Amino acid sequence: SAETSPSVVFENIQGCSLKCLNMLLESISGLAVDDDFTVEVIPDINVAVATFIKSIDAEEFVKKCSQNKRVSELKITARLLELTRSIKAENIPASVSADCISVYFQSPQNGGGPVSDVQLFPEKNAAIITFCDHKGNA
Repeated sequence: SAETSPSVVFENIQGCSLKCLNMLLESISGLAVDDDFTVEVIPDINVAVATFIKSIDAEEFVKKCSQNKRVSELKITARLLELTRSIKAENIPASVSADCISVYFQSPQNGGGPVSDVQLFPEKNAAIITFCDHKGNA
């Protein structure tokens, strides 16, 4: 069976405050913010990402959102967040090696998994970590 992301992207959220969005998502999902899902807003691009802690059918939730009258009125769109094998880590001291980053992100205690590649960007204090599969980037 194909795996789906536990996260849903909401676009065009400029007409809806975080509090309003949280209440709307609670209403549609029947779940509670913080206990069952979290919402992160990315204001620069008018997007929010809801990540479900409690297991739900994310595809069905996206469908319910698209059929919701209030979501339509606000012109908000919802879609599943694509699964990825790479993440960007920021605020990494320039002295940290790729090997050290790899070991850190491979640790199950840190929610990691097998790492296939680490690209360092010391001038930006960042790194791109690529996992062997998308499960390691939790």
